[in-house]
Amino acid sequence: MPKTLVLLNAHAGLLRDSGADTIVSALESTLARGQTDIRLLQPHDMGPAIAAAARGSHDTIIVGGGDGSVSRAAAALAGTQKVLGVLPFGTLNLLARDLGMPSDPKAAIAALASATPRRIDLGSVAGRPFHSLSGLGFFSQMARAREEVRAHPLGRFLGVALAAWRAVRRTATFTLEISADGRHSSAEALAVLITNNRFAPDWRRQRLDEGVLEILIAEDAGGLAKLKASADLVTGGWRESDGIRSIIAREVTITRHRRKVWTATDGELSREPIPLRYRIVPNALLALAAKTGA
Repeated sequence: MPKTLVLLNAHAGLLRDSGADTIVSALESTLARGQTDIRLLQPHDMGPAIAAAARGSHDTIIVGGGDGSVSRAAAALAGTQKVLGVLPFGTLNLLARDLGMPSDPKAAIAALASATPRRIDLGSVAGRPFHSLSGLGFFSQMARAREEVRAHPLGRFLGVALAAWRAVRRTATFTLEISADGRHSSAEALAVLITNNRFAPDWRRQRLDEGVLEILIAEDAGGLAKLKASADLVTGGWRESDGIRSIIAREVTITRHRRKVWTATDGELSREPIPLRYRIVPNALLALAAKTGA
């Protein structure tokens, strides 16, 4: 019989809001109890547990957490026959939404029980897979500011707005060279966003197997344009924005006049060596998609 492992980040926002005991009880009553192992973990234990699960005997690994935890799981399971399930317990939950997972925790658990595996693409930066997006400039500042306001008394969603304001204030323009499938260009940019397949303005993807990267470049055009371009990137208004350029490619190399650069990939901040190399990895991951999913 297939064996399922459920790894829950005990500090994930929606898990705490709903109550860990309630979530565990719902999982036990919905999934096949005899074949399911449920573990409630501290954030620092999620990475090692995911790595061990990729080497273990379970057929399906369900991760309850934010985009960062899901990204680690996607990277660990990429290229294997193990199936990833996602419970959307973070703030954005980009991959979970595109897999058709409801935002309500109990509804998401019910959806997982009837979900079916499908092959989806992953992006890759510096050889490491990611499930949704990776950004420079404004986006790395946004990730930094989100860490600063994570426990803000305004709450998660107002905290995101405060983080965006801080990121806008801190973001400076930078010069970069871009090679996209051999086509070369340069830009003075406020931000660069590389997405795994194309997002619509509502931050949803119509397809998870399109086999392309999209590069969105918010180009410098003065102070007011900086505010508008940053707002467009946050709200999804980039499709109609004159200040944001789109490039479609399968492989992208980004060069700047420095040795390393801050990037925010699936919400996780890291410092990466230049040049930055991105590519699409088609059909890299088996993931559980709800019957109504994209």
